[in-house]
Amino acid sequence: MGQNRLFKMTVAEMFAAYPYAEDFFAFLPVRPQPELVLADLFARLDEDYLEELGLSRAGLIRQFTEFMGKMEEISRQPEPVTSITILGGHDKDGVEENLALTIEAGEIVCIVGPTGSGKSRLLADIEWLAQRDTPTNRQILINGRQPDSKRRFAVEQKLVAQISQNMNFVMDLTAAEFVHMHAESRMVEHLEAVTANVLEIANQLAGEKFRPDTPVTALSGGQSRALMIADAAFLSVCPIVLIDELENAGIDRRQALQLLTAKQKIVFMATHDPILALMGERRMVIKNGGISKIIATSRQERANLARLEKLDLQLSEIREALRRGEKLGTIAFAFD
Repeated sequence: MGQNRLFKMTVAEMFAAYPYAEDFFAFLPVRPQPELVLADLFARLDEDYLEELGLSRAGLIRQFTEFMGKMEEISRQPEPVTSITILGGHDKDGVEENLALTIEAGEIVCIVGPTGSGKSRLLADIEWLAQRDTPTNRQILINGRQPDSKRRFAVEQKLVAQISQNMNFVMDLTAAEFVHMHAESRMVEHLEAVTANVLEIANQLAGEKFRPDTPVTALSGGQSRALMIADAAFLSVCPIVLIDELENAGIDRRQALQLLTAKQKIVFMATHDPILALMGERRMVIKNGGISKIIATSRQERANLARLEKLDLQLSEIREALRRGEKLGTIAFAFD
């Protein structure tokens, strides 16, 4: 936006063109008159009021222009991410990976391998959009191109969101306040309805329900991750989601992944769980810090996935019976 053009607008014209401007003027003692030109508005501000603010007229104008510039930057939509490409580096012994793997929007790729094999290092390379500048020498392309430094290190328009094993909140907010704050920062409409929807979805994912007024610091690990997955699907602008060890979260895994892919997120998931591993279109096998092979999920594996899910459902029912204090000796096991 041009500053000269902006200051020639009436207040009504400005609010219509830039609704977020109302947030700045909400702190004024009197609502600006709609027909007043913006330059005249600042010129007419009472000197006593300016003194109370501890600002000069020029200082207040500077704060306003900085605020408008920042909000315009936040609201500007970047190029959508339709794919991410991993160009191979090398393993811990320097052996070349020799790969170029492209993942499209809405796909799930699982990362499997022994503990300590390098799964977290791969996730870190993706998170930082590595450009041959990490220990593995991998390179990450966005839409087939090297991301510029502005997009790579962006704070407001980050490309990658990470949902880790330990989601530790440090803010003193309720779950509803946390979601509402994030929705407000994204300038979404119908804040209350969106907040309620995110919380409802999070509770559908969570094994144990929580209330909107539950402090985020009191949420269990599973509840925290359920909340963050719902938040990532409906509010986060990050097109790429990294998930580390979802199997221990105590949430509806299939619904969580379907929720993210329905929003066209690109999902990378490090896992030891065979059910989760087979939910992806492909899985990357990590050995000695390198990507040793890439396996496409076969039709037979999909059939095995259905059998594993039936088994998992019965195991879940047994766990619930155990929690209720029931005896397990009378349970009929039908694993096949």
